[in-house]
Formats: sequence, structure tokens, C-alpha cells
Amino acid sequence: MVANFRKNLVISAILAVSTAFSASLSAAPTLKVGIYLPMSGRTASFGADVYSGMKMAIDEINKAGKVKINAILEDEKSEPTDSANAVKKLINIDKVNIVLGSVASSNTNAAAPIAQAAKIPLMTPASTNPNVTKNGEYISRICFIDDFQGSALAKFAKNDLKATKAAIVLDSASDYSQGLSAAFRKEFKALGGEIVTEVSYQAGDQDFSSQLTKIRTKKPEVIFVPGYYSEVGNMMRQATKLKVKGPFIGGDGWSADELAQLAGDGIEGHFYSAHFSHEDTDPAVQGFVKKYKSLMKKNPSDMAALGYDAIYFAADVFKRNGFKTDAEGLKNAINTTKNYPGITGNITLDSDRNATKPLVIIATHKGGHKFKQRVQP
Repeated sequence: MVANFRKNLVISAILAVSTAFSASLSAAPTLKVGIYLPMSGRTASFGADVYSGMKMAIDEINKAGKVKINAILEDEKSEPTDSANAVKKLINIDKVNIVLGSVASSNTNAAAPIAQAAKIPLMTPASTNPNVTKNGEYISRICFIDDFQGSALAKFAKNDLKATKAAIVLDSASDYSQGLSAAFRKEFKALGGEIVTEVSYQAGDQDFSSQLTKIRTKKPEVIFVPGYYSEVGNMMRQATKLKVKGPFIGGDGWSADELAQLAGDGIEGHFYSAHFSHEDTDPAVQGFVKKYKSLMKKNPSDMAALGYDAIYFAADVFKRNGFKTDAEGLKNAINTTKNYPGITGNITLDSDRNATKPLVIIATHKGGHKFKQRVQP
């Protein structure tokens, strides 16, 4: 209840300071941006974090006055069907020039075909499943993909944690979880490791005792859990009670404050990959962290940093298209991006419109998560 109350307060605070951007537009060239994010539902913390970074960037850009961002936010409610409906509205009714979103890969995969059919650029800040951009040339992303993320985590488990046996716990209905599992499994086996067992669950599950009991009998040295914080946190807490050994490792789906709140004492000693660390000493990163903390009274997550990058990236694309809003021109500017200097790293899109950029490994602790290492692509 406390976590949900705090989450609702954060979302309310963000939305309360949002303004009708269109009311303040001047003669500056204007880009109409449609944003669809999970502002409610099981991944609402991701939506709140991404939008907090987006809102910060929009305010900065509009205050500078050289370009105006007219943003329209839709809640996709953490559901694929609602994601598709949100994008239909943004394109057909709001007539946006570009769409930004979403976070969960399953939701972005549900919406991407709509943008592709309408020939409106859709760029996701955080959906990592490789199939997302296979929806067509109008679909792109500024984050790394699961092939890289899963491979990096497998190497970390084998080379850094010295694990030879791993268990996998995946969400059987999640594009993100399945894609990340496939990449981890392939690389871990290639390195000589053994997958001793694989068990599954479904989004929304609360009781993981049967899966954890099975894992305990197999005695893995690491447990790979490519899921979202809403289930992983509960799993960590229950694993502690059941005395399941071996650290959990996972992907960017863990990156939310709620993970530690749900896990309790079970948060200690695990590892996950992320797009950004507020401990990065790069001056640009620390400048962003300082501004964000002054507004939100907490350190930015990697989702907030990706949201911030997404808006500035869209503004840069608009500029590179000569401040014109034609969809084909915006699409071409996106797809030819090279070395765009983002807070989450330099962004270069490859031929499949996926970002080539590094990731970071984060260690989880009761007193706060800590930067472990950076992994280059």
C-alpha cells in the first residue's frame, strides 16, 4: 500500500506540473510529439520515470525557445491493447508528427504496426526486444537490444561471478522476457555453462514458491530472471524465506525503486543491467543528475535518463530535417543517426534501426544500488 501510495503521488506530481504545451507555442518551429507510456498498471513506475525525464527535457527545450515541443501524453495502462489504441488516437485524432514510447516490448510490438502502416515515425526509448524494429522502417529505438544485453549478462555470470550452472525464470507471455532468456541461454552455453533448469510464471503472479522450490533442488550458482520489478521483487523476498542460494541476475526491467521495496531483505547481493548510472562521473551525466535531483528530490533512474534523451533526440531529428514535419524526412533523419551525444551514451543507429551503445551492470544493496562496471558493445 505504501509503495502504491508513493507511486501515485509521484505520478500525480508529474502530471500536475504538466501544462498544455500548445498554449505557449510561439513562432518557433513546432514538433507535435505523441507520447504513450504506462502511467498506470503493473509497470507504472517505468511510465512515471520515463515521463519525468521527458517533461524535464520538454520544459528545457521550450524555455530555450529555438524549437517548441507540443507533447500529448496517453496512458497505455501497461497493456498491449491499450498501447495500440493509444497510438491510433495519437496518429489519427491528434495528428502527431512522431510517436515516442513505450517501455515494455510487448506493448511496443502491439503499437508499432499501427505507426508503420500510417507511415508515422515511432521511436521507443526503452523496449529492447529485437523484434520491435522488425515491424518496419518507421520503427526505431535509442536503447540497446536484448541480444547484447543477454549476452553481456551471460558473460558477467560466467566470467565475473564464475558461475558454471544457471537457472532461468521467465515470463512465458512476455516478448521481453523470452528474448532476453534466449540471448542469455545461447551465450552462457557457448561459454561452457549449463542451464540446470528453466521455470516460468505469468505477469501478475504473486506466489513463486513452486518455481523457487524446484530451482533450490537443482542448486544453480546464478538465477537468471529476465522480468519486471513488479514480479522480481516479490520473487527475491520469497527466495530469501525459502533459502534459495545464488544471486539473481536480470535486465533493465528491474530498474525501479519499487524493486527494493518489494524485495525487502531479499534485495541484497543481486545484479542487473541498465542503460545508465547516476554514479557516472561524465560531466554531462552529472549535470543531468543535479538538475533532476533539484526537481524530483531523488536520483534519476535509467528510465528517466532514457526519457530525457528521447525528447532531445526527437528535437535533434527535427532540426536535422530542416525543421520540417514531413514523416518521411523525420524517418530518414532518425534512421541515419550517427554518434548522437545522449545522457545514456552516444547513439548510433545500425541498419536495423537499433542503437549501438554500452550498458552498465548494477549491484543491488539495501543501502542503495551501486555501479559495478560498464560493458561496451
